[in-house]
Amino acid sequence: MRLILKIGDASEQCSSFPSTMCTTIRRLAWGLAAYVALVHAVPQTPPQVNLLPDRASSFTPSHDISNCPGYMLRSLQQRSVGLSAQLTLSGPACNAFGHDVANLTIEVTYESHSRLHVNIFDTANKQYTIPQSVVERPPAPTKSFKSTSDLVFNYESSPFAFWITRRSQPHATPLFDTRIASFPKTPIAPVIASDNSTALDGFPLIFEDQYLQLASVLPLDTNIYGLGEVVSSSGFRRNVGPVGGTIQTMWARDIADPVDENIYGSHPVYLEHRFDPTTNKSQSHGVFLLSAAGGDVLLLTPPSSNVSLIEYRMIGGVLDFYFFSGPTPNAVIEQYGALIGLPTWQPVWGFGFHLCRWGYKDIAETREQMTNMRNANIPLEVMWNDIDLYHAVRDFTSDPVSFPGDEMRTFIQELNANNQHYIPIVDAAVAKQVNATDIYDPYTKGVEEGVFITNLDGTEYIGQVWPGYTVFPDWFQKNTGSWWTEALRNWSVSGIEFSGIWLDMNEASSFCDGSCGTGADLSNTSVPFLLPGEPGNPVLDYPECYNSTIFGPTGNITVNGTLTCHVDTSTALLLTINKRGLGAGKQQDVDLNTPPYAIHNGNGRLSIHALATNASHADGQVELDVHNLWGLMEEKTTHLAVQDIIPKKRPFLISRSTFPSSGKWTGHWLGDNFSLWSYLRYSIAGVLQFQLFQIPFVGADTCGFNGNTDEELCNRWMQLSAFTPFFRNHNIKGAISQEPYRWDSVANASRTAIATRYSLLPYWYTLFANSSTSGTPPVRALFYEFPNEPELFGVDSQFLVGRDILVTPVLEPNVSTVSGLFPGRGSVIWRDWYTHDVIKTNAGQPNVLSAPLGHINVHIRDGSAILVHAAPAYTIEETRKGPYSLLVSQSSQGLAHGTAYIDDGISNPPGPNRILTFTSTKNQVSIGVQGTFHLQQKLQDITVLGVSSIPTSLSLNGRKVAKWTYAPHQGKLVALAVNADLNQPMSLKWI
Repeated sequence: MRLILKIGDASEQCSSFPSTMCTTIRRLAWGLAAYVALVHAVPQTPPQVNLLPDRASSFTPSHDISNCPGYMLRSLQQRSVGLSAQLTLSGPACNAFGHDVANLTIEVTYESHSRLHVNIFDTANKQYTIPQSVVERPPAPTKSFKSTSDLVFNYESSPFAFWITRRSQPHATPLFDTRIASFPKTPIAPVIASDNSTALDGFPLIFEDQYLQLASVLPLDTNIYGLGEVVSSSGFRRNVGPVGGTIQTMWARDIADPVDENIYGSHPVYLEHRFDPTTNKSQSHGVFLLSAAGGDVLLLTPPSSNVSLIEYRMIGGVLDFYFFSGPTPNAVIEQYGALIGLPTWQPVWGFGFHLCRWGYKDIAETREQMTNMRNANIPLEVMWNDIDLYHAVRDFTSDPVSFPGDEMRTFIQELNANNQHYIPIVDAAVAKQVNATDIYDPYTKGVEEGVFITNLDGTEYIGQVWPGYTVFPDWFQKNTGSWWTEALRNWSVSGIEFSGIWLDMNEASSFCDGSCGTGADLSNTSVPFLLPGEPGNPVLDYPECYNSTIFGPTGNITVNGTLTCHVDTSTALLLTINKRGLGAGKQQDVDLNTPPYAIHNGNGRLSIHALATNASHADGQVELDVHNLWGLMEEKTTHLAVQDIIPKKRPFLISRSTFPSSGKWTGHWLGDNFSLWSYLRYSIAGVLQFQLFQIPFVGADTCGFNGNTDEELCNRWMQLSAFTPFFRNHNIKGAISQEPYRWDSVANASRTAIATRYSLLPYWYTLFANSSTSGTPPVRALFYEFPNEPELFGVDSQFLVGRDILVTPVLEPNVSTVSGLFPGRGSVIWRDWYTHDVIKTNAGQPNVLSAPLGHINVHIRDGSAILVHAAPAYTIEETRKGPYSLLVSQSSQGLAHGTAYIDDGISNPPGPNRILTFTSTKNQVSIGVQGTFHLQQKLQDITVLGVSSIPTSLSLNGRKVAKWTYAPHQGKLVALAVNADLNQPMSLKWI
């Protein structure tokens, strides 16, 4: 959840602009005012208290890299698994943004056939490196891949540079190339004219205590994906120039989903997809920098240059690179997962529909949603509560009046009895005890155990969040895990018998600058801004084309028979903002608060709306080095705690701030988005982004969080989100209600979309089983499956669920058609999910599809065999108890293949399973069976699409099938009422 500030001037002036521009003006004004308000919202603090105490630093950086000398390679040692060498400074130190480190070590390790590790670090080991306990990496290889690896490390000694090539293509353009001669000549004027920091004065390797720089040449206008977390104006494919470019900042930030700025998570990994027009073939590879440091990653194309480039500018840590050979997009993502850890197993109920909002004021209103959803027959799997649940907005509590513990226990047990679940929020900050009479065990026990972050002098670091003055867990302290588990367990015992946990504000966020609670009046528990919906801060925004001044606040599609959406052609719907060791804690003469190189943090100084960068963790580690790890470490600790509290069940977590390997512990939601059509579209790129990051269980706040939604936007969004992994409707306090039963058209669309989602549950579940065992992404960009079709490289208005389901949503208002590409250039048969009709496609060209309100286009790829639930029901459990159907979509050769993974859906670790393999040839469908999990449900019917002529007879395992139908127009053969046992192999034949 996010704070919303009253922007009076912007709201008053909006009346003079077109309605769609008002929203843009408010967004921009909000961003500026939020920054100013948070800077000035620090409570009065005694003058003697220094909010940001720091060690004295006499160092003056040069801010000039043009004379940086680079390094020379010496003392090379060949090893069976790679090589190691020393790097020494080639000339006088330039001290651009820190002290040049004179002596470095490089270690090159061929870790597998597809993974190459290049680690450049200070020989003295003073720079911060990520502990194995935080991000576990595979052990060192026990055999040599040096001569068989797909990748080859090449180098020059003086000045030192390296480049990575494919073994099979030693003379092709390198995958990564740091040689000075490969770059355009410098100096180069700012590539992004409005940003002087994009001037390029040279490309040497720079390794300083507070500034590390390394650049690589890229093919001109290449296809780059990843580097986040971000809501990117260019979509899933990143902008490498020559018009504009990308500055991706790595600094976890609490902010309501701005465009082209750093937000909640830090993921310095990218996938590059290269197409060779001479062969019409493509290859993908991946590059990952394992670093928790703040930094900028630049993607630029200098004017008149025949190459593009990527440049890393980090303010700490080491240069610890991993390269993945692919050569397919799916393979790159799998190889990345093999390094950082594969995604956690999700409980099957997590794939149901979730409902939440900030503003359910009490248990009665929360229960009312459960009742209304049931009465409307819209499936509800999981009910959530936001911070309204809390007493005094404190973690691990429930309000004794509005959410009494005993009543909450009864309510949650009622949900559970109906095969439904409950999830509460847990914020990052823990309220500080106000006085001796204030009884709050999580704080007092935490003090006893010494689990909170401190100032450099050892005193408590006291920030400010929802409950007032707060402290923050230090995940590096030895007692923090047990303390956190106890707090969660006590909460559950008190009545909040959760099935999973929602982790919010874990960048970590603080509303004030520095340790503002030191010496302050702790009884002041107010926050320094007006909450949304309160007097003086109404929620006034609506989707781009809705004018509430004319049509009122309902958000209805029509009022008195008139359409309420009037698109203003002067403003585009897709709004963009065109801008652009233990580390420092043990090092001397470094600036902990304002590092000399200012990364492009959207809040400005790194401590704004975050913890101060000189806040101290265990062993002298400082926030400057470990800030980006806070969310990951909370996720791991919470996962292990829930696993302990609810034994033998899979923990279910959704978290906001993430880092590489977070997917081992949690899912993710795309943060505090807006009820705008542009954000409906952005949500697709966000879901695709997190597949690459190996956090595949992800989704957006459906219908939008900030601002008011309207009927049409919510209708389309409920349909789209039904085809994303995590499916939750959630909105802000003070906005109009947006539960799917509020409008008849949304209710109808929701019922249809959720029924389709639940019928596809065996398919979804199998995709996630593959993800948890192999790292294969469940949701895919179109080019993942069709890598040699350049027209697909920039598509993020459509996506694939697995390899076989193509989703083409409506992403704009006032339309009844949608344009989409059908991959395969005519070589693939695409069939309509609902009708099974074959689609006539324009090879490589957009196709216009009918898309009336309430309908989302879904198509099935040929060559697929998909197990589905024949009777989707109200809950996941009821659905799973029903029969199965098999849908086979044959290719033009009559072939198809598919698998289904089935287990009990909840056991941790996963127990016995059943793996079904479906194989189709021209006149036969065979089902192979593996595993020991017993399936009670029967296979009710089998549908085969693409059967060229009407059969004369059907048989199942040699026995005649009495009931079957054939539709010649679709080549659709349906074997009815077969009621076959899926624990046994079977074969359906027709002649």
